[in-house]
Amino acid sequence: MGDKTSYFPLGQANLLPREEMLEVGRPKKKLSIGIPKETSQFENRVALTPQGVELLVANGHTVIFETGAGDRAHYFDHDFAECGAQIVSQKSAALKADIILKVSSLTNDELEQLSPNQLIISLLNLHNQSRSSIQKMLDRRLNAIAFELLKDDNGCYPVIRSMSEIEGTTAVMVAGEYLSKAHNGKGVLLGGVTGISPSELVILGAGTAAEYAAKAAIGLGASVKVFDNSYHDLRELERNVGQRIFTSVLHPQALSKALQSADAVLGNLRYLQPGRAFIITEEQVAQMKKGSIIIDLSMDEGGCFETSRCTNLDDPVYIRHGIIHYCVPNVASRVSRTSSIALSNIFAPIILRLGEAGGVHHLIKEDVGLSHGMYLYKGILTNSHIGRHFNLPYKDIGLLMAAF
Repeated sequence: MGDKTSYFPLGQANLLPREEMLEVGRPKKKLSIGIPKETSQFENRVALTPQGVELLVANGHTVIFETGAGDRAHYFDHDFAECGAQIVSQKSAALKADIILKVSSLTNDELEQLSPNQLIISLLNLHNQSRSSIQKMLDRRLNAIAFELLKDDNGCYPVIRSMSEIEGTTAVMVAGEYLSKAHNGKGVLLGGVTGISPSELVILGAGTAAEYAAKAAIGLGASVKVFDNSYHDLRELERNVGQRIFTSVLHPQALSKALQSADAVLGNLRYLQPGRAFIITEEQVAQMKKGSIIIDLSMDEGGCFETSRCTNLDDPVYIRHGIIHYCVPNVASRVSRTSSIALSNIFAPIILRLGEAGGVHHLIKEDVGLSHGMYLYKGILTNSHIGRHFNLPYKDIGLLMAAF
């Protein structure tokens, strides 16, 4: 038989039961979150509400608010202080936090006050961004997430969808206001009543904003027509609206006919051509009914109409060819409190996950949606679209994760 040890080459001791070795959990990180006051005159939203602050503070994080940061959303310093936020009078104090959470992009003056490895979560808005600002962020070795590029577990863009829902509904309210005599409109009710033909709303694009605009308009009794080049998107919109409505591809003859009879036209077509997104010519606009209104929700992409020019919330409309034009690029800021709640509902859980993971460097390895929104990592550009747009070198974030 030979020696017994030949049957047990590892020895008897190795066959005895042992204690299971458990993975040591990653230590949680207590984060500081700075909320500087928005410097843009027409940005009324705030990235965290008092309820969001309360949730973060209860989990051991520190939230630092610059005084007055929530005033335009009708949230005041005492509201945040009561929920555990630190209120500071100097912007520089808020900009020293681990995470800088802001709606609009940071200004050059704000970027000058940041230190390496801080994390910025804000709107990128590439069309209004400059190469020098991106270069300054690279030089300061910052981490940055564009919240419009964040994805959820279903592959959707939660911030874009949430703001689009708000913008679509708000656009219908705006149309109703400017068609009324109160705003020197032609005195038309956006909707329908017994014995009177309903007003007509034409929607260009079948995205989320279009869906919610259609729902709001149908609820008022208006006749709705939706145009888009994607048959799939048109079918999805009709399914989500819950009833059969007029839908069509962007056929020139059918579109021109619809525009001529429309009381309101909402443009929400995206990603057409950089710098020249319009599909409705000035000639087509001139043939519309006098006193009707155009609402262009694609201003950050260049606009849907040849006659569109960017306006703001203080001076939102102008008249061209007898047609009212409403071309405000941040319509969601018009209902700033509602929009702030929507943003806070997205950002507060993300920050909690950052703390649980021990920081952004760990979480982006696990969260594909978060890494999709990251365009700067340790001072390295990781977004190919930004790199090509500004002719800057970039690297794939997956390769960087393997290196760090």
